[in-house]
Amino acid sequence: MTGPAPTREAFTAWLGERISHIERLRQRVHRSPLDLTAPVWQHDPDFDLAHHIRWTALPTPRDESRLQELIATELEQRLDRDHPLWQCVVVEQLTGNRWALIVKAHHSMVDGMSGIALFEQLCDPATHHTATNDTRRSGRPSTGLLELLYKGIRLPVAAPRFALSIARGVAPVVYAAMAPTAPSTLNGPIGRKRRYAVAKAAMSDIRAIENAFGTSLNDVALAAVTAAYRRLLQHRGEEPSPSKIRILVPVSMRGTDTEFAMDNRISAILPHLPVELTDPLEALRTVHERVTRHRERGETEAETSILSMAQLLPFRFGAWAFRLAGHFPQHSVAALATNVPGPRDQLAVDGCEVEQIWPCIPIAMRLRTTIAILSYHDHLIFGITGDYGSTPDIDLIADGIEHGITELQERARSLCHSADSATT
Repeated sequence: MTGPAPTREAFTAWLGERISHIERLRQRVHRSPLDLTAPVWQHDPDFDLAHHIRWTALPTPRDESRLQELIATELEQRLDRDHPLWQCVVVEQLTGNRWALIVKAHHSMVDGMSGIALFEQLCDPATHHTATNDTRRSGRPSTGLLELLYKGIRLPVAAPRFALSIARGVAPVVYAAMAPTAPSTLNGPIGRKRRYAVAKAAMSDIRAIENAFGTSLNDVALAAVTAAYRRLLQHRGEEPSPSKIRILVPVSMRGTDTEFAMDNRISAILPHLPVELTDPLEALRTVHERVTRHRERGETEAETSILSMAQLLPFRFGAWAFRLAGHFPQHSVAALATNVPGPRDQLAVDGCEVEQIWPCIPIAMRLRTTIAILSYHDHLIFGITGDYGSTPDIDLIADGIEHGITELQERARSLCHSADSATT
């Protein structure tokens, strides 16, 4: 944010006013004994706004690299599960007469799109939408004994019918998730410390590439990610083979009527990145074709169907099954990249203009790097999270993304010049 940071008293008063109508931010997660029923959101009787605000300052030279180090440290800290699962960290003394606000929220509370919608609600009133209380109550309702009995009775009939209806879409997803890929240093045990880096691109350059080659913003972003991982593998002495990197790409299943619902509504596809290709334009076209093919064969709906099928089971069995699966090391997926459309309008926090929004997502399940992609105002920002011990070269990913976009932008400019020459 531009300008000096507000005082503690002013910021606390401002934040209290901005969240006064958001019920979920005053609720904590309540779990039943032995997970017999699904967790429910309940009012925190000890809610204290000060518990969710922290204040810190950057060490010299107080630049963006120091801010990235601080974000990495914040990603290491778990939220207090005895209280609502969110926190704001005010960061003072950023160079250029600026300050920063780190907003942390648990993934059970928000996904990418609802997280951005929440941040917009925290910002000063503008022309963006305002959520109503009706849209904020979301998530799975509590499950009573009668519903558990009902699910047990109807399971023998409902499950086979449901399985037959989704088998065609589910099979490719299950195969992609289970089939091992070529060994890679991108997949392996992760420690507790984190690294964080940022890559930036002008939206004008992204749009020029889109228009020149008939692709989408998501295609361009994934092509840049492909170029970055290709350079990283080569730097590490690994061969960028065709089956080297299968990437998890979350896809929002959120409709416009649930934009402000504070829960998680995502599915995913699992394409291979064409890191073996040396030509950036060929890589862009291959990314476009692969993402389109994965979407057309129903992978996003398949994952949603798998979760819907799991809900046919009593919650206790589903919860234990997912936890057990999480303890088995997966070797099929090497990375994660998610693209979230950001606010189109200029935002402000307590009268201070929001200059940039840096996205970040945690790492888990042996994925040593994740990339969150967010468009805001006139920039596309890539927030890269990495395991501290195994990703000391995380800056190579950021540099590789920017270099990949530059290469595509030069090809787009060359194509435009050729077209202009042909018409004169």
